[in-house]
Amino acid sequence: MRGPVAVAPDPGVPGIDRRAVLRGLAAAVAALPALGTAAAPPAAAAALGSWPVSTLEAFADTLIPGERRSSTDRAVAGAAPGPGAVQAGAITLLSSPDLPLNPLLPGIAALLDARATAYAISRFILLPIDRPPFVGLGFDHRTAVVAGLFQAGDPDRAIWQLLSFLVGLAFDTAAHRHTAQAVAEGHPGLVWTGFPPPDADGLWRYPAHSYGTALAAPHPATTPSGSPA
Repeated sequence: MRGPVAVAPDPGVPGIDRRAVLRGLAAAVAALPALGTAAAPPAAAAALGSWPVSTLEAFADTLIPGERRSSTDRAVAGAAPGPGAVQAGAITLLSSPDLPLNPLLPGIAALLDARATAYAISRFILLPIDRPPFVGLGFDHRTAVVAGLFQAGDPDRAIWQLLSFLVGLAFDTAAHRHTAQAVAEGHPGLVWTGFPPPDADGLWRYPAHSYGTALAAPHPATTPSGSPA
């Protein structure tokens, strides 16, 4: 790659308090069951700044890769055909106003860029200066950096575990969307997993047992809604 080695992330990104990040991520996971059904407004992600958003998109794309959104896309590496975590709304979920993460995301992105910079320096990789360090890495190198984040004993491992859990939820469950609307609009993760559409009234019913037979008779005091006695 052309250009000098980038020795620091975007200077405008604030420092990071690891304990605050863990508290915020834990609170975000706890808030998921009550997450609103409205998508985050575009301004919520835009307010983070282009560098943090690009870094977080590249992180999400490394976990669940997809095709580039355009020929000038830098965050998405284009390592796999079809849509990935970015197209599935990973950044929309992370920046949702229903989750307490927005103030922490620039710091998380800065931490990832610092790790990418250290990785590049140790391997004499030249990084472009017009994009965040992690985005400046090729997909194979991004994968190596992310794999290192999850090694036992890594001081920030819990941060990346929780963040990757949220990225996975955006793709696998469209956690930031009303499920019926997400299915109707062809959410890429739900399409990929073959998630079934609801009945005409917007509710899901499963008259056929997944094992082909009932495994046990319902308790006689079970309510009509299926709740246990």
